[in-house]
Amino acid sequence: MKGARLQVIRVLVGVCGVAAIFSGGCANEQEKKGHELYTYYCSDCHGESGQQNEGFNWAAMPEPKPKDLSNAGEMGTFTDQELFETISRDMLNTNEEEGDEIGDDDFAVPTMPTFKYTLSEDEIWAIVGHVRSLHGKKMEFDVLARKTSLEEGLKTAQAQFEQASKAYEEAETKANEEAEKKSEALGDDADVEVDESLYANEQAALGKAKAELDSAQAALNNFTSRPGKGVNIQRPDLTTPPDQMEKLVTRGKQLYEDKYGCNACHSLEGEGGKIGPALDRAGFRLNATWVYRWLKNPQAMDAHTRMPALGLSDEDAKAVTLYVDTLRAEPTEPDPETEKPVEMP
Repeated sequence: MKGARLQVIRVLVGVCGVAAIFSGGCANEQEKKGHELYTYYCSDCHGESGQQNEGFNWAAMPEPKPKDLSNAGEMGTFTDQELFETISRDMLNTNEEEGDEIGDDDFAVPTMPTFKYTLSEDEIWAIVGHVRSLHGKKMEFDVLARKTSLEEGLKTAQAQFEQASKAYEEAETKANEEAEKKSEALGDDADVEVDESLYANEQAALGKAKAELDSAQAALNNFTSRPGKGVNIQRPDLTTPPDQMEKLVTRGKQLYEDKYGCNACHSLEGEGGKIGPALDRAGFRLNATWVYRWLKNPQAMDAHTRMPALGLSDEDAKAVTLYVDTLRAEPTEPDPETEKPVEMP
């Protein structure tokens, strides 16, 4: 019995760490992480308890407003996987004329950002777990089993790659030996080329095994690590012919509103969210190259920013950048009644 108990403890330590055992286990650690991530990235719009009009940005946001996450009747109709896919998805262009084809099951709300390109899969599942707690339910998805499956998948892919590598090396060596024998038989320094077709099947199998290994490694990396970490965006070429500028700026404005929902956090002419700075004079304040790189990967520019990476393609990032560069409103005069100078004591 004692040996069995020690084995259980070793398993727990391997999964959660010593601290997790004495602080209530893996579940408590995951719940704590989910609460911290939700508070940092979600509560400004959704509110601390998930109720509508609770977050300080809620009232300023354009429609549609965030759902009531505390409503068990509605939120209980969504599966854990559906909540995960809402938080981790590709943004869809909701413009009626030039937008994407949107299916009945697609979540297409530009005012709700994606965190697919900002947080790890493990972190997103932690947020799902916290959202479940806001309407009095428990997440049923087994996060630990998911991680274990990914780790086992990587081990299997590694073993298959090593086996394919060995088979390829053996077949290549055999083909080289046969070419050498033919050369010796012909004599007079004859040089017979290696017949690569003799190990073409092994080469194809090796390529497939390498692709599966890369895929398994990427899946595990996405689970444990943030996707944009350490990814530096190169300086873009924003040169645009004059006859294309107006079209790109128009498209950038449409993407700003209908796909990436920038107005959920930023305001123009007093309309829009108030999490981020107003962008009325962004064309004066911000360098276009900086804007492009920021749109592509905000965390590479500021590791602590709450703005998520939204998965902009190079073309979309250029269009939005050129639109933002046109935002050059005149400075407003302060209202003498509401902006009186503060009297020092």
